[in-house]
Amino acid sequence: MQTNGLIRPEILDDGYSKELNAAFCGNKPIRHLVIDNFLVKDIAHSIYHHFPSMEEMNTHYKGLNEKKAEHSDFTGLDESFDRLHRYLSSPQVIQWLQAVTGIDSLETINDRLGYGLHQGANHSFLDIHIDYNLHPITKLYRKLNLIIFFNEQWEAGWGGHLELWDSQVKNCIQSIVPIFNRCVIFECSDISYHGYNKINVPDGITRKSCYQYYFIPVTDTISFHDTMFKPRPQESAMKKIRTYSKDFIKNSGKKILLKLGLKRFLK
Repeated sequence: MQTNGLIRPEILDDGYSKELNAAFCGNKPIRHLVIDNFLVKDIAHSIYHHFPSMEEMNTHYKGLNEKKAEHSDFTGLDESFDRLHRYLSSPQVIQWLQAVTGIDSLETINDRLGYGLHQGANHSFLDIHIDYNLHPITKLYRKLNLIIFFNEQWEAGWGGHLELWDSQVKNCIQSIVPIFNRCVIFECSDISYHGYNKINVPDGITRKSCYQYYFIPVTDTISFHDTMFKPRPQESAMKKIRTYSKDFIKNSGKKILLKLGLKRFLK
């Protein structure tokens, strides 16, 4: 199958790419872009209509800081999912991303820590966090998140906005509605705090997205950390204590596994 032409051609134009680069570099403190109508219509609608149900998602999270589902095995899904993943991993797209972001040596990883689907039903949420920084197997540094939303029906009042926060998690700097075929690209760092607020949707509606991560080689000694949550300012004192305690225990445990060479438990 061909892996050409899945991003709307106008977006890949050299002139528009320069405009996107200026916008990406100008957005602070988290360098990011929001691009609407990102994919050509046929692939976007195919992904939406063949999106797996909540019951078919292979991983479900329901804890203190998140309630959502994840799926990264595309073998049993419609071919459009694998086609999109391969296209987003292609040299053409990587070259475009490097031009748009100014970040060189980008590459992808073909496991659940590198790409997949997210979905959330009613009351789904993902608290503010930064993502893991080093892939535990390849030791590549996670540098870019690319997210595409596949919600043909979405009202702003339903919540679920992708929130970007300042480095101290004191103020939300941007709130992005997850409308259909909207792409968000942002730089991963130790201050790229993001998440989404709790959704309140009618029966039969879920928040659907596809994620693809991009990595760069590590040139300096960087200490591994897993996902690290930070509570919003209005959260209760008890939730703040529980969040910090949970993350300390989780990260300490994973660092011990890495030192012991037990990488397979971190996949």
